[in-house]
Amino acid sequence: MAWLGFTMPSALILIAFAYGVGEVDDVANSEWLHGLKLAVVAVVALAVWSMAGSLWTDRRRVTLGIAAAVFMLLTPGALGQIAVIVIGGVAGVLIFRDISSPDDDAKSKDSSGSKKLALVVLAAFFVLLIALPLIADSTGREEIDVFENFYRSGSLVFGGGHVVLPLLQAETVGSGYIDNDQFVAGYGATQAVPGPLFTFASYLGAAMGDDGLFGQKWIAGLIALGAIFLPSFLLVWGVLPFWTRLSSSNRVRGAVAGVNAAVVGLLLSALYNPIWTGSVLNAEDFGLVMVLFGLLAIWKLPPWSVVIIAAAGGYVLELI
Repeated sequence: MAWLGFTMPSALILIAFAYGVGEVDDVANSEWLHGLKLAVVAVVALAVWSMAGSLWTDRRRVTLGIAAAVFMLLTPGALGQIAVIVIGGVAGVLIFRDISSPDDDAKSKDSSGSKKLALVVLAAFFVLLIALPLIADSTGREEIDVFENFYRSGSLVFGGGHVVLPLLQAETVGSGYIDNDQFVAGYGATQAVPGPLFTFASYLGAAMGDDGLFGQKWIAGLIALGAIFLPSFLLVWGVLPFWTRLSSSNRVRGAVAGVNAAVVGLLLSALYNPIWTGSVLNAEDFGLVMVLFGLLAIWKLPPWSVVIIAAAGGYVLELI
């Protein structure tokens, strides 16, 4: 019930937005869409700035994050993103052995919950992660492929909701389900609604819901929403009984630190490509991005208001 209350308002708004975008002629050349693209640049830049400030706390983390960003720029795609996360976790175990925790002296006492049931749930998480792509490849069904894409994206997000951006971009735009203009328009709209960033999946599902995929746009949107959140349900349920013990392990803390440092680099690479390269086309665009970034970072305006200003700014740029 908490999840429904937290996610459904924004999910329904974004599904309705997907219906509206589908009715707009020549959406790629719309002035408001160009403004939304520039808003996304400012929002993601602020996310990188904030995450780097809290997760790149020493030279080792900064070095690992920059290496991850360079790797992603040289090796784009979903497989590269998975490799960055895995390598970041392994490197964290090796590099951050001396990481400390404020509750190191606390007794390692597991949380309440059935451990046997938790292990079954964890097994289900990994079975789905491995089996879904195999089933999608063997059957050739687009519905299974779409569900698997969102499930895998939800499984691999660490360090903040914005990190899902490059994963979803690769799985939707890269797979040819929607074009980049539709993707960016939905991401900009997601900044203007309440709720978690993962509700962006409901827009994407609805936007790719044509040609009989899941029958209806709104059904496709709800299925995509459920698919991207399902891994978090399984992981929380499966890990909770063991979390206190795990969180006291130097190796686990080191792996988390390594992954978090790497995903900042992953998001930094996404800020350049496809966000910057596909949005900032001239000096006027860069000027509007700086204004929007200042409104977010310095004046602390809410993202929804900055999105509206950005859409209006797109019209102004067209007149210059």
